[in-house]
Amino acid sequence: MRITVIEHEADAGLGFLAGWLSGAGAVCEVVRPYLGEAVPERITGGLIVLGGEAAAWEDERCSWLPATRDLIRVCVEEGVPTLGICLGAQLMALACGGAVGRGAHGLEVGVTEVVPLPAAGADPLFTGLGPSPAVQYHRDAITELPPGAVPLATGDPYPNQAYRLGENAWAVQFHPEATPEIFVGWTAGSADALTGLGHSAEELNARVKEAEDGLVAAWRPLAERFAAAVIAVQIA
Repeated sequence: MRITVIEHEADAGLGFLAGWLSGAGAVCEVVRPYLGEAVPERITGGLIVLGGEAAAWEDERCSWLPATRDLIRVCVEEGVPTLGICLGAQLMALACGGAVGRGAHGLEVGVTEVVPLPAAGADPLFTGLGPSPAVQYHRDAITELPPGAVPLATGDPYPNQAYRLGENAWAVQFHPEATPEIFVGWTAGSADALTGLGHSAEELNARVKEAEDGLVAAWRPLAERFAAAVIAVQIA
């Protein structure tokens, strides 16, 4: 079972997902276009598109974003199990007819509560999820879901926290992969900016660490169910 992973920057890797997916029998092949590796035009197995600092429309900043959007669109159309995370979720929205822009409420950072919507109860990945902690670090937001998208989870102040397209494509605005160590790396690189916005990097880091058990309990099942979706498609 192979999952292609598009990684946009070195400090935004698979994190928790690496162990969870490996434990479920997945082999992850990481593509690093920021190091010059080409984004494939088509894949088999599954696809995960990770987060990053760039905006989903900043093609001049990250020249591989158009190819990534194309790959996402092809995977959605062909039923390849796909998971978009933060920037990946926003790229999926743009690729499939939705809209993304600067968030009207500014930066969302730290641990927030994600609340499942009614459709989550029958969703292959989100079934059984209750209100759960989630790591956030984004200033852009999905302002319009793609046509046909099924909203799965919401939050405050940004409501579009998770959605599904078709039978096998999911997107989450938050970071189920982010370990406390990864989050510390993010805040270390932006501590001054966070202070200017009224946030304490130390307090944010401490809250993520305190929430670790809850994060694992909420999002490990999602990762394992995504792996199961990849297996199911390959068997079929």
